[in-house]
Amino acid sequence: MLDYDAEARHYDTTRGGEPRAEAAARAVERLLPPDGRTVLDVACGTGIVTAHLLRPGRTVLGIDRAPAMLRLAARRLPGAVLRADATRLPLRTGTVDAVAMVWLLHLLPDAAPVLAEARRVLRPGGVLITTVDKEDAYFTAPSDLAEAMAALRRRHAPQAADGAARLTAQAAALGLRPAAGAEFPGLGQGRSPRAWREAVAKGRIPWCRATADAATAVRALAALPDQDAPRPDPRYRLLAFRG
Repeated sequence: MLDYDAEARHYDTTRGGEPRAEAAARAVERLLPPDGRTVLDVACGTGIVTAHLLRPGRTVLGIDRAPAMLRLAARRLPGAVLRADATRLPLRTGTVDAVAMVWLLHLLPDAAPVLAEARRVLRPGGVLITTVDKEDAYFTAPSDLAEAMAALRRRHAPQAADGAARLTAQAAALGLRPAAGAEFPGLGQGRSPRAWREAVAKGRIPWCRATADAATAVRALAALPDQDAPRPDPRYRLLAFRG
């Protein structure tokens, strides 16, 4: 996993900045309960998405465990950020209307403990919103990149902790049922073959650590033309679950 304290200073500029954050927040907003007055953003990072969820009459709280990230988030959300782990939220049971988790679960070996803790703090009828299938977002349209990664994805993508089917089953076990979905563009986040090759080779893709399949994908990626040309921006997915 990345050292998010080290990444904090450059995080926003290398992740699409305000345009992507605004797109993400608009998608989250569409899934929030219309009468929801309290929103918890788990793994809020620099607060760049969280700040766009602020509305008159709504309390928004950001949680993260990286101090450097929280220092930046505190500038956007004065007095409304806390340092905590997603598996031990510092809130009472049944006290928030919505929990949002954007780009968190794909980093974990298993999302179940985080889902359970989010479920605990939700009020009856509350909504849990999370990104799903993050890595698949880069391969939604046919492309040379998708073809090069196809065999690796078929074998290893089911291990991703943010897989929609896997999360839906885990949520059901907690009494959370699917409610709605949304998409938003990862503006400026299309990766080149070289960037994907380096990510796979260095084990940065959580569901495909060094394996024979990964080595095959690296060779296929290396054979693609235009090694430094970014491919189309991904389309990220959100799912909402209601308690």
